Amino acid sequence: MTTAPKQGQAVPSFHVKDSQGNTLSSGALLGQSYVLYFYPKDGTPGCTAEACAFRDSKNSFDNLNALVIGVSPDSSESHDQFISEHQLNFSLVADSSQELCKRFGVWQEKESAGEKNWGVVRSTFVIDPSGVIAWLEQPVNVEGHAERVLKALETLK
Repeated sequence: MTTAPKQGQAVPSFHVKDSQGNTLSSGALLGQSYVLYFYPKDGTPGCTAEACAFRDSKNSFDNLNALVIGVSPDSSESHDQFISEHQLNFSLVADSSQELCKRFGVWQEKESAGEKNWGVVRSTFVIDPSGVIAWLEQPVNVEGHAERVLKALETLK
């Protein structure tokens, strides 16, 4: 397990495809702000609420010239269904191998009802145009999360 990068550090290098087959990479995203948010599972109540809050705030993110990118270990097919069901208007990355989750230190052992399992710790990273982590929240409290992310992005202006 890798520890999560900290505020002020360069974003870990990555090169992935979203569920639509578009390539996203840390290098190609230089020059623009973006939000990389990691969540446990498509369709669960907390993950749906978080995704819908980002969807509903799309105009505000666009006004700040910031992309929103969601990442979970779900398959592209699951992401496609999640996008369609909730009319999501941003990219989702299928990290089935947990490679990106591990690189960002969000794939961790968790305990629930006395059972230990590995999974995603809900986490969000705001990356500035120079590729530096400007803000992060881990673990994420879903309530008010999109608003906190927008405030963090506003400080980059």
